[in-house]
Amino acid sequence: MSTSFEQLQIAQTYLDKLQELGIGEPTPIQAEGIPVLLQGKDAIIQSQTGTGKTLAYLLPALERIDPTQKQLQVMVIVPTRELGMQIMQEIEKLTSGGPIRSQSLIGGAAVARQIEKLRLHPHIVVGTPGRLLELMKVRKLTLHHVKMGIVDEVDQVFELGSMQDVEAVLKGMLRTSQMVFVSATIPQSTEQAAGRWLKDPVIIKINPSQRTAETLEHHYVVCQEREKIDTLRRLVRMIKPTSAIVFINVTDDIAQVVGKLQYVGLSVEALYGEASKQDRAKVMGNFREGKFQLLLATDVAARGLDIEGVTHVFHLDVATNAEYYLHRVGRTGRMGREGTSISIVTSRELFIIEKFEKQLGITIEPKAMYEGRLVDPAQDRSAATMRSRREAARPSAAAPSRSGSAGAREAAAPAGAVRVSAAAPDARGQQAAAPAKPAAQGKTAAAGKAVSKAQRERDRKSKGAPRWLKEKQQNKEE
Repeated sequence: MSTSFEQLQIAQTYLDKLQELGIGEPTPIQAEGIPVLLQGKDAIIQSQTGTGKTLAYLLPALERIDPTQKQLQVMVIVPTRELGMQIMQEIEKLTSGGPIRSQSLIGGAAVARQIEKLRLHPHIVVGTPGRLLELMKVRKLTLHHVKMGIVDEVDQVFELGSMQDVEAVLKGMLRTSQMVFVSATIPQSTEQAAGRWLKDPVIIKINPSQRTAETLEHHYVVCQEREKIDTLRRLVRMIKPTSAIVFINVTDDIAQVVGKLQYVGLSVEALYGEASKQDRAKVMGNFREGKFQLLLATDVAARGLDIEGVTHVFHLDVATNAEYYLHRVGRTGRMGREGTSISIVTSRELFIIEKFEKQLGITIEPKAMYEGRLVDPAQDRSAATMRSRREAARPSAAAPSRSGSAGAREAAAPAGAVRVSAAAPDARGQQAAAPAKPAAQGKTAAAGKAVSKAQRERDRKSKGAPRWLKEKQQNKEE
């Protein structure tokens, strides 16, 4: 029997807003989480990415706010600016036209402007640990009246080196405040840390054995390391995704990777921590509006993002662990929609794919590109075998009509070849043109040496170039 938002005792104001947003029935995590949080209990909420965890804590949080009071009453702590802005958008949708005031307190924005806006006495704030602590130290932010504190993507918040900042912020709250920790993954270390701050928490987990959405397809394609960018180019050209996210591991490489992807003709922009708040907001806005096709991002930058219309996730670098893989693929296939994840790996990285399959209980299928579609590698190998057989059976265009004569065999020999067999005697019993042979061989050897040297020079210059570029250069030479 399904549960409605009315049965969850959500105020009519928010029921009307949900209806305007096209949200009809609560998801399982919302149906279980909302009643617990409305009772004021501490909780750990864990569910797959894309299952509606944000609304599961926002609706009870907004219900607890008394708009007649000027104090800050709800605080949401997030690991990244992008997630903070996304949650702020959800809050504004639910509170537009009402008396509840909200404010974002994230890093990268002007502190003076945030301090000025704090004078309007927001009821709910969304902030990153460093900025929240900075405002608390200058006594522009006080948490003494906070009724409810929420840490979203709690495992990432604790792992980003901001553990001390988070603890300092949480200490600024009253011990009687309600605390909620939320994430798709709650490792043992996070549960231990939660024990320090949560009072008899209710642990809410929906299908913990089902780590990823059932609507997701998981694939991988094998290539050499130097061919990864060209493989991504071919995949994008073949699949033609409307909107996709490409993940890499190292932030230092992101500008270089963007340049390479744009050089091969892909529509891509990057999301990374070193960019200013305005630049990151512009990139996210343009991506949501479909102004470019691929968003290149690191795991931290894209953590928790909910971007409508993302159909594919590409792993240009294989994820460093199963938890990161889970959060990556959670950017697509959200709220029951279909999605596809494709990892581009080398043969040495295949053991990582096998490890993810075991740890996450999923199947990541091998694929190859053939005739404009993804196929099983066995099918691709059989097709390649047939092609090679057809090419071998096809007569050479350079072969002369006198294929059986000695002159024909001589013409077909490659430049630089040296014959070691003795010349056959002519009709008079004498060897043919024996004296002229050394001179001809000397010229042939010199020509072969020159060709070999030129070939080595071309190979040196094109070392590391993608296969398509090498083939293009070879066609030009021919």
